[in-house]
Amino acid sequence: MIIRQRSLMGSLFFILAFFIGPVFAIQVPAPLVDTAWLTENIDKVVLLDVRTDVRSFEKRPKGASAVNPCGVGSAKGPIKVAGHIPGAVLIPWNKTSTKRKVEGTRIQYLVPDKEAFERLMQKSGVNGDSAVVITSKGEAVIHTSLATRLYWTLKYFGFDNVALLNGGTAQWIKDKQKIKLGKSRAEKGNFKATAERKDILATTDDVVKLSQGQGDEQLVDARSTAEYLGLNASGKVAPGVKGHVAGAKSFPVFLLSNAMGPATVYDKERLQKVAELLGVDTGKPTIAMCNSGVFASTTWFLLHELKGNKMVRLYDGSMHEWSHLGKPVVSMKIE
Repeated sequence: MIIRQRSLMGSLFFILAFFIGPVFAIQVPAPLVDTAWLTENIDKVVLLDVRTDVRSFEKRPKGASAVNPCGVGSAKGPIKVAGHIPGAVLIPWNKTSTKRKVEGTRIQYLVPDKEAFERLMQKSGVNGDSAVVITSKGEAVIHTSLATRLYWTLKYFGFDNVALLNGGTAQWIKDKQKIKLGKSRAEKGNFKATAERKDILATTDDVVKLSQGQGDEQLVDARSTAEYLGLNASGKVAPGVKGHVAGAKSFPVFLLSNAMGPATVYDKERLQKVAELLGVDTGKPTIAMCNSGVFASTTWFLLHELKGNKMVRLYDGSMHEWSHLGKPVVSMKIE
């Protein structure tokens, strides 16, 4: 009788496991996690690796001084990432934003459509109850920003159990962890966008009001000082447009993350000091912008997630949208 009861219990457990699936997700401890935490919990998270050069995820570039498959980087220079953290799923950067018409003008680099983002996350193995960690190559600040933009997009669509690997895959390699070459594979997930959080998204109309001195928000520009002053301009900005939106404060992203690599985020105390030196109030309602909402997503991440200022929004179209809609700029002026 006891044997039959145990057999019945075992059968019931098997049936429940089949329909419910494995329960392995955990709660991420903070917006940023380090290599030690990821090593200990890597089998409990969905690890997303966002890149522009997707080939580097699978193979070592010819003629490049790439890292070896055991993951030990050179001590003589910056770490060059070829391959990925075992178990990581590749997220091609060009799948993380979309184009749409704004005021009759076709604008790029905008938050993707809900359905398209759901498909991307499902294809990448993300479930509604997953714990997600985002990594990037981590060689430079731009890689950090690719990761923070994907992080922001997940948050925008209502998904909160997500963290960034500080320093990305470059830091993983520096810490002498193994990497892998080859394609990524993931079982289809059931991710659903549960919200569209307009409280973290700013529009051109919002920025127009600030540029005209209306409202109590501060506008911060995450681009380089040279771009802010109008000495040069990114190709994402409309031809002939150089400078910044009137009233914007310069808060270059290059001062917020280690530019020498791995691109780890500076601690909150140093970030606060940089902000004070540049006249940026980290506790004030803020809109962050740059050229296309990528660098500015790092500003948003640092203020909203690390500093805890929940009154920070991202202008995802940024100078690309602003300039192509013919909005005015000022140059050779620090505000």
